[in-house]
Amino acid sequence: MKYIVLHIILIFSLVELKAQKKRISIDEYLDTYKEICISEMKRTGIPASIKMAQAMLESDYGNSKLAIKANNHFGIKCHKWEGEKIYHDDDAREECFRKYHKPETSFKDHSDFLTNSKRYSSLFEYDPDDYREWAKGLKKAGYATNPQYPQLLINLIEREKLYLLDKEENFKRKEKEKDKKNTNDDADEMLVDINKRKIYSRNRIEYIIAKEGDSFEKLAKELNLLSWELARYNDLNKDGKIKAGMELYIQPKRSQAEVTQHYHFVERNESMHQISQKYGIKLSSLFKLNRMQEDSIPEFGIKLNLRKKKKL
Repeated sequence: MKYIVLHIILIFSLVELKAQKKRISIDEYLDTYKEICISEMKRTGIPASIKMAQAMLESDYGNSKLAIKANNHFGIKCHKWEGEKIYHDDDAREECFRKYHKPETSFKDHSDFLTNSKRYSSLFEYDPDDYREWAKGLKKAGYATNPQYPQLLINLIEREKLYLLDKEENFKRKEKEKDKKNTNDDADEMLVDINKRKIYSRNRIEYIIAKEGDSFEKLAKELNLLSWELARYNDLNKDGKIKAGMELYIQPKRSQAEVTQHYHFVERNESMHQISQKYGIKLSSLFKLNRMQEDSIPEFGIKLNLRKKKKL
């Protein structure tokens, strides 16, 4: 009997040891998912450090039940989800969570979850390099109930040096040569070339200048975007044509202009869409700031607000 008990204990010890060996380490998790975090940063403007820290924290470095059984690395619940589901105890028993076919889909859905929700729109007003403000903003917007959530993210980012993901070589900004006579701090920056395509920045949003022969489908493939995303980022019809010289944002526009740009005086024959593109403001936000109907045509010479809502 003694030997049987010892044998059973040995079997359980081996099973436990095997399970421990299967646990994903922090370094393994980082190596596996850093590229998708950087790719999504480029696509949506969400700092890669924040995405990685949230994924690590929410999924226990890929070892949580939701991550293993549902490929859900961000603890996103069903809400209006029409895909596969899994039920798991969280704040309440048997809550509904989204289930994905592969982890990468979870990372992309996390981006869409933040960019498509009004609740999180304020996040995109923060500097993409300021992971501290993003961490605090997530809690303020209601992403998590834990009052220590921002500090947990910040500690993780700083301990594992995840902020280096935001400085990936392809996304480092080059120092722009400035004209000595030009002291305008709002001048656009030029970033490094990607796929032989110059990437510029305005209002902390990346954009390109279209070339002859460009189309939504061609650019989407080149820039790792979906064709409808490129159209949506620029408030354009996805079936429309792209003309050479057009400035096209490859990240979502913001709800207000730079801190130094408060007003714009409408020029002759200038449309609201042209103005929204000029300052990197969402067209819908520009209408709201000025209390205008979305089909309104601005009058020549009027002053438009670019940051604060016009008073009644």
